[in-house]
Formats: sequence, structure tokens, C-alpha cells
Amino acid sequence: MRVTWSGGGALSFRLDPDDEITGTASDDYPIKLAINSCTVGGVPDDAHPDLFAVAAWTIVAPWTRRRITFDRAVSAELAQVLYEGWGVEAGPVGAERRRPGSRLAISYSGGADSVAAATMYPDAPFIHFRRVTHPRVPNRWPHYRSDVLAKLAEQTGRELSTVTSDLEYTLAEPRPGYPEHHAVAAGALLLADRLDLGGLGFGYEMGSRWLGGGRYLWRYTPDNPMWSPHGRWGRLFAAAGVHIVLPVGGVSEAVTMRLALGSGLRPQVRWCLRGTDGPCRVCGKCLYKELIQAAVERRPLDTPIKPDHPAARKYLKKPPYGGQEMIQYGLSRVPGIENTLFGPALDYFDVSEEATSWLEHCYPPALAEIPEPWRATAAAFVEANVGLMSGPEVRRVETWGA
Repeated sequence: MRVTWSGGGALSFRLDPDDEITGTASDDYPIKLAINSCTVGGVPDDAHPDLFAVAAWTIVAPWTRRRITFDRAVSAELAQVLYEGWGVEAGPVGAERRRPGSRLAISYSGGADSVAAATMYPDAPFIHFRRVTHPRVPNRWPHYRSDVLAKLAEQTGRELSTVTSDLEYTLAEPRPGYPEHHAVAAGALLLADRLDLGGLGFGYEMGSRWLGGGRYLWRYTPDNPMWSPHGRWGRLFAAAGVHIVLPVGGVSEAVTMRLALGSGLRPQVRWCLRGTDGPCRVCGKCLYKELIQAAVERRPLDTPIKPDHPAARKYLKKPPYGGQEMIQYGLSRVPGIENTLFGPALDYFDVSEEATSWLEHCYPPALAEIPEPWRATAAAFVEANVGLMSGPEVRRVETWGA
């Protein structure tokens, strides 16, 4: 793979003979390459070469097999992590390693998890990724209202940098999206020098960090390759002086929902990209989040979705389900759940509140993973607003899926 950055954040890449247009992301999801160019807008042209390298790698990693040649020299430390993590030889080598900055920024999506992470650090600036159309690739997702999210981000009153990009159109299959989950940080990486960043906070919660990520695995994953600090992506970001920080990595989506809805950012919370004046209420994500919100608020389910809707069909079958711990949490707390489309799922779970009480507290090892400059703030917030898991609750996490 050969990558080249030009002015205005334009990235082009050329596959080597060993590379392939079909590949898999770090979560083993199959993807196919559509086009070998994209742009990351709103970023400087003079970022550290390691930042350009990592930003490019978040986009081209799934299709790179043996080597990657950058258009500027990278540090030996970064090249070593790429080889140790992916078996890919990187060069040319010759730059000094970038030292971490002093600030933490939040990769801000506007969803409940992201808002909860932002609530922990009220002074942290936001970096918002906004999808824009590609000049040469048709938009197959016209219902994806990234403009709505960008406007909501502007209403938060926080220090905000909005990065525009068409990088999601590099995917031909299954649909426009991030080649790697970490590609959402491409713009933040290129802004790291300008903003003096040493860490980038993501809204990934316990299900994503410790319980396998929901869609792909249903087991305890202490060595999660995407989000653990000792995983290959964690080491790569650290080598570029921008640590991955998961402020809510030890709490469930029930906790992030509660924190988000109780925060000053509640008016800007939006997890659905299909609606304009609010969530569309008829997509699978809206159904899932409505179950969690209803459980947190101890009220009946409010959804127009019927059992014959495509978003509901999986809950008429036997588990496992994506986000299964939160499905069980909702089943145990939503009044009248037996009379809803989730009724058939009741046969497969212990729906006592005790069985899911562990999902209301923080898994302590997650706090230990937060880099030292920002750990005390998160720990104090958790102590005041969430509480730590007991020994038996910790064991529920560590035996998940066993």
C-alpha cells in the first residue's frame, strides 16, 4: 500500500500487488473497497507525520497485507507498532516520535454514550466527524442526516471542531461506513498538534470494551484489539501521542443513557441519523435505545414498531442478540414488557432486577485503563454518580459468555 496526502486533507492510496480490495476490519466484519481516494476537511497540512500515518491507517488497514509506504518519514516507534500489531512493514522511517499533548478532546457523536463521556469532562473540547458526499461516488444513504448532528453539536456551547469527510465512501460493501471504527478519529488525529491533544475520548461503553462489542462476540474480552490500551490500536494511537481514552468504558448503556438524559446536553442527545426533528422511531437502533430509555425511566415501551417489522424479527428468535446484556436489562425493568414485541424473549432470560443489577455500576479495571492525566476526574465522577461494582458483580463481567 502506498499512501499520499496532499493539500486540503486529500488522501489517495494505491494498492500493492499483495493487497486486495476485499478485507476485514479489526472486528472481523467483511468489507470491500470502492474507491482509493477521500478527503478529510477542516484539518491543517502541517501535522506531525505520525499523525498523518495513523489517520491514513484507520482508512487503509483492511486492505493492506504486507507493507505500507507513506509519503513522509514516520518514527521508528510507530513503524514498530504497525509491524507488531499487523505484521506490516512501514516506512520510510526517520521522524522523531511525537510527544503527547496536555489536553483531552471528546470524539463527539451526539449519542447517549458520547454525551455521557463528555459529561465527565465538562471542559474538554469536542471534535465532531461529519460525513459529506464524495465527488465521484453516488450517495446510497440519502436518509443519513449528518447535517442534523452537526447542527446539534453546534448547540452544545462547547469548544467545537467539526471535521468533514467523505472517507466512508471508500467502502463498496456493505454500505458507506468507516473502514475501521477508528476512522472516525482521522480528523481528530490531524488536529492533535493544533489542539495540543494527548488523549481522545470515545463513548464506547462496557459492552463495546469488555463484552465483545455486541454484534460480533458475546464473551468477556479483556484483550479487545480495538479498544484496550494494550491492544494494537491502543498502542498505535499512543505511539502517535494521542491516547485512546474510554471515560465510560466501565459502565453499561443504561448508565450512559441515565447520565446523558440527566446532563445539560440532554437537548442535543441524538442516536438516530434518519430523523430530522427527532429520532425516526422506526429503525433498529431506535427500538434498542427506546428499550434502554424506558427501562431507565421505569415507564412502558413507546414505539410504533410491530412484531412483523424487520427491526423486531430478531427478538422473536432465540438469542444471542447484539447488546444482549441491555436487552435483559430492559426486559427486567420495563413495565408491561410481556405485552410488547419483546414478550417472546422473556422465555430466555432471568428477568429479575437482581440479575442485571451489575449493569448499574462501574467495572473498576476500566478506570485503571484511563491514562493518568484524566483518571482522577473520571474516578471522582463515577464515585459521585455511579458507584463501583461489588466482587460478585465484577465476576458477572468476567464470566460473561462463559
